[in-house]
Amino acid sequence: MKCRVSQQCGSCQYIDMDYQQQLQKKYNYYQDLYRDFHVSVHSIHGMNNPYAYRNRVIVAFNQKYEYGLYEEESHKIVPIKKCLLHDEETHYILDKLQCLFKKYRISIYDNKRRKGFLRHVLIRRAIQTNQTLVVLVVSDSIFKGSKNFCQELIKFCPSVKSIVLNINKRQTSIVLSQQEKVLYGKGFIVDELCGLTFKISAQSFYQINHEQCTKLYQKVIQLLDVKDSDVVLDTYCGIGTIGLILASYVKNVIGVELNTQAYKDAINNAKMNHVQNIHFYNQDATEFMKEQARLKLKYDSVIMDPPRAGSTKEFIQAIHKLKPKNVVYVSCDPHTQVRDLKEFKKIGYIFQDVYFYDMFPHTEHIESIIRLSYSKI
Repeated sequence: MKCRVSQQCGSCQYIDMDYQQQLQKKYNYYQDLYRDFHVSVHSIHGMNNPYAYRNRVIVAFNQKYEYGLYEEESHKIVPIKKCLLHDEETHYILDKLQCLFKKYRISIYDNKRRKGFLRHVLIRRAIQTNQTLVVLVVSDSIFKGSKNFCQELIKFCPSVKSIVLNINKRQTSIVLSQQEKVLYGKGFIVDELCGLTFKISAQSFYQINHEQCTKLYQKVIQLLDVKDSDVVLDTYCGIGTIGLILASYVKNVIGVELNTQAYKDAINNAKMNHVQNIHFYNQDATEFMKEQARLKLKYDSVIMDPPRAGSTKEFIQAIHKLKPKNVVYVSCDPHTQVRDLKEFKKIGYIFQDVYFYDMFPHTEHIESIIRLSYSKI
């Protein structure tokens, strides 16, 4: 498949390259990144069909009501009618929204003049359940005609189960604000993953590639090699996906998440799945770990899945004091993972294997998993 706007958009660095060549290019680069550790770097787990995998899409509209993605490092919109990474339902909904925006004469936000109503549209898809959440990011809480607008959208697009107004009045590149108003539905959708159901709201962290996420989480469970008497700490836990999937294998799971909405979703997800041996804390992962180390609490294993910035030295020093037998480190940026691994090595944690999952086909990004085991220095 060929992308018509790849030279303008810049989001998918490898979109015009054969997929197997993409995987080899990534492997060569990331294998070299871990070279100094002298460990086994396994081949990348790719996709059978590396298209239409994104379940989270953010687009903007121009004054002609054309939707698209921003040109790299600019506010200029590259109009698209079809992105190879978005599924057909996403584009169908975007086309209907385009018609409705015109019909209701919704003004498009102008960044230079700082005027207009509609700033962005966020679409989240629950692939297994075929549910869609539509988030309209706007500059004002008053949306005249919103009831009729919503009725028309859900009539044409029955997969849309909720429509949310996100009111963002700030002059910032951050798309979503904390202020929301539910226009239709419950304000969230529900997806199925690894046999459990998960509530997904506008601001929840949820892996964008459902197929690869399933494989990655299965690998995490395998690497943990837990016993039913184990207590596991799941840090940077998001809406609780890994911890909830793991809960049936162990005695107890503790989840830690800083984002308040994700934390609330995690609690609801535990209730929805009737999982009683998991408890969540709404705290910064590093501060929580420092407190656990001060209290000298015992954990058999720790899962860490930090953002691209990676973890912190303080977090790793807390691991040193707690001394869990295993740490499974999931990373969306191997560069920061490698930086952190050097700190883990100083405190006696070693690893032998690196596993890669192509969570983001056609881009330069990769997801890596490593199990660190404690070995007395």
